[in-house]
This record gives sequence, structure tokens and C-alpha cells, in this order.
Amino acid sequence: MGYLTVDPQKVSTPELHGYLLGAVAPRPIAFASTIDKSGRVNLSPYSFFNAFSANPPMLVFSPARRVRDNTTKHTLENVEELPEVVINICDYSMAEQMSLASTEYDKGVNEFVKAGFTEAKSKKVSPPRVLEAPVSMECLVERVVKLGDQGGAGNLIFCRVLLVHVNERILDENKKIDPYKLDAIGRMGGDWYVRANGEALFTIPKPLRQKGIGVDQIPGHIRLSKILTGNQLGRLGNVEKFPEAEEINAWQQKPEVLNILDDRNLSEEERQEALHRLAANLLDKNQTEDAWKVLLQNATFS
Repeated sequence: MGYLTVDPQKVSTPELHGYLLGAVAPRPIAFASTIDKSGRVNLSPYSFFNAFSANPPMLVFSPARRVRDNTTKHTLENVEELPEVVINICDYSMAEQMSLASTEYDKGVNEFVKAGFTEAKSKKVSPPRVLEAPVSMECLVERVVKLGDQGGAGNLIFCRVLLVHVNERILDENKKIDPYKLDAIGRMGGDWYVRANGEALFTIPKPLRQKGIGVDQIPGHIRLSKILTGNQLGRLGNVEKFPEAEEINAWQQKPEVLNILDDRNLSEEERQEALHRLAANLLDKNQTEDAWKVLLQNATFS
């Protein structure tokens, strides 16, 4: 299977836009509330958004110039008049209303009202926050960086976080944000979104501070396995050292291992594949050390 190669200089901006947004996904959504110099409220979502610093606490989002007519968004115009914004985080329960707020209503039309959201008074900035949002961040706009003057050009809005409001309903017993309770959504390409919940969520142990052995140090018969995936090899490479011989030998007495080793109907290749399948199952359960003890049965390091 080959590759489609796209040269930005040889395709239209809308076509390139589609490839970029389809590939760079999922993207978090900044549901930005602003006001203009007359005090009129605007609320609009942007998926060119992320957190870029904790000290100082900085968020950046980008209202791009409209491709079709090269006009600018009300949000950009508002922060240039009054450099304040509240970045609200969207959960699944808000998805349809959030999408409705992206409608290009005339300037001065309040999207809080149109989309059915509740204005909550902010403490340090003038724009209101979205009461229904699980998290809202009051921000001072420190600067705006214009990336171009043609349709599709971004405008990076640098926002210093002054205050964070976290609804207690999304916190766990340790006062940390629980991703399942947050139930966040992200933007994909076209009309597609993603819901960060259920089986879509998974964990990966952070790399060891002492440095993992790396995939390159995994014995060849394991590294080139027909059973183990790249993800599973990455998990295996995230250990500081191989298990000791006595630990490996102790696993020979485990029924699930013993049954494989003692099965005279298996060829050596089939026995190895059976051990790899058992190890893969253990890796899927985050039992990495035990997976290594299975994989190194009767093995020599190479």
C-alpha cells in the first residue's frame, strides 16, 4: 500500500485544511467566551487549542481567518478590543449545544442565549464563564500573533490563566480530575468528534526515570515476534532490567506455563508462539514483569 503525498503549494486551502484537521486529531476544544468594548457577549468553540505552560500557566487557541471570504471571527475582534477570555472545557453532555454556538450569528448576538447555556459571573475577568462547563479558566490575553493575512491563516491568542474553576462532580477521592467523570470530547476532521470515555480511555505507565532498556535490547526472538504488537514491545522496553533467573524459573511451575512447556504436540515454533500469546495477555493486563518471565522461558539473550 502506497502513500498519498500532498504538497500544500499544489492543493486548495480547503483541501489542505481537510487533510490537516483529519490527521491532527483528536484536538481539545476551547469554548471561548469574550466580550467586545460595548459589553456584548460572544461564545464560540475552537479546536486549534492546547495548554503550553504551567509556569506561567498559558493556554493558546487560534481563531483562523475564514477561508471563503478572508474575514475574521468575532472572538478575535473581541480580544483585540478587550484582552480577556474565559476558556471553557466541553464535556459530552454539552456537545450539541456547543456545536450550535459555532453558528456564525451576527455580531452582538449572544450565543449563550442561542445555545441555551447559563452565564456565570467571572471573578477576575469581564467575560462570563459557562456554568454548565466542567472546567472554566479565566484568562488575560497577553498577545495575539497573526500567522498570515489570507483565508485560513491562524491568529494565536496567548492566554495567561488567572483562575481555574473545576466542578467538584468530576473530581476523584484525591481531588484530581477523573477522566471518566470529565467525559471530555475532542474534534476530529469534518463532522467527526471523539468522546474520551469508556474503552476509548487507557493508561500507559510513564517511562522510568532510570531509563528503560528499550526495544533494541529485547532478545531477537521476542522483538521479531509474530504475536506481539509494537505497543506491547514498547511496554516491554519500559523496564529497567530483565527479571532474575530464579524468578523466570519459578514461573515454569505456573499451570498456564507448564501446560505449554509440557505439550509434546507443539513444535518449538508453536510453543514459542503460545508463550508469546500468554505474555501478550499479561501485557494487556499491565502485568509487564510477569510477561517478561513468560517470554524468557528457555530463552537465551541475543
